[in-house]
Amino acid sequence: MPSKERPRPTAAELTILRVLWTRGPSTVNEVLDGLPRGERRGYTTVLKLLQIMFDKGLVGRRRDGKAHVYRARLRESQARKRLTAELIDGVFQGSAAKLAMQALSSKTPSPEDLEEVRRLLDELEES
Repeated sequence: MPSKERPRPTAAELTILRVLWTRGPSTVNEVLDGLPRGERRGYTTVLKLLQIMFDKGLVGRRRDGKAHVYRARLRESQARKRLTAELIDGVFQGSAAKLAMQALSSKTPSPEDLEEVRRLLDELEES
């Protein structure tokens, strides 16, 4: 039987997932410390978000003394793939090329980014 797909994370949940992807398993206080300055929230807000994320299956948790330690159950690559597919389908009528052209024209890419795109295109042509 195929596994049930986890719900799409909200913007606030993605912010917390980014902390967990970067830091690894973390307590609520450690998540708070890892939040970007512009996205700081209160302890109870982060705790509530983590509880909701646990209920959705986006994070797992284990007891460590009096605290819970949370870990991401959704890999960053899974989230990127899913959100990108939704963006391509919903905004770019299924065209990955339109997405790529928009992304490259919206912000000047670095030479490293351009080289990475060229490498990916070469790999795609070879396969």
